[in-house]
Amino acid sequence: MEELKSLIREVPDFPKPGILFYDITTLLKEPVGLHGAVDALANHYVGQQIDRVVGIEARGFIFAPMVAYRLNAGFVPVRKPKKLPAEVVREVYHLEYGDDALEIHQDAIQGGDSVLIIDDLLATGGTAAAVGRLVEQLRGRVAGFGFLIELEFLKGREKLSKYDIHTVLKY
Repeated sequence: MEELKSLIREVPDFPKPGILFYDITTLLKEPVGLHGAVDALANHYVGQQIDRVVGIEARGFIFAPMVAYRLNAGFVPVRKPKKLPAEVVREVYHLEYGDDALEIHQDAIQGGDSVLIIDDLLATGGTAAAVGRLVEQLRGRVAGFGFLIELEFLKGREKLSKYDIHTVLKY
């Protein structure tokens, strides 16, 4: 995993002073980084029955389809409001600076589907928890959450404590 960490560019003071941003574009452009990240996310769930892999907009869209392919599952996008063309289910959630919302097609998950939720980063856990609630509103079963990076000091794992959580890299 240190090899994957070495491929991530650290950008100080982005998007604002005092924030250290972990830029994964440098990992993604390297075949060993891209393959290693996808394999590390998928391998934790190989052998489990996963029906759908949900990707959280936007960087979750990079990994989730490839993980779905590896697990022989379907891919489902969760998007910001008004981006999906058919009937949706919406979940509003709170951020430190206000509210946000995410949507999923109401027919994307069938009752009883085993669903893996993938994103690039686990920070405070608010976005991921909202996606878990969306899946459960559609009567899906959250099989787990997979993240490339976890910022442990933000304690996002606590909001997801009832689920299996797999993170590849921890900071």
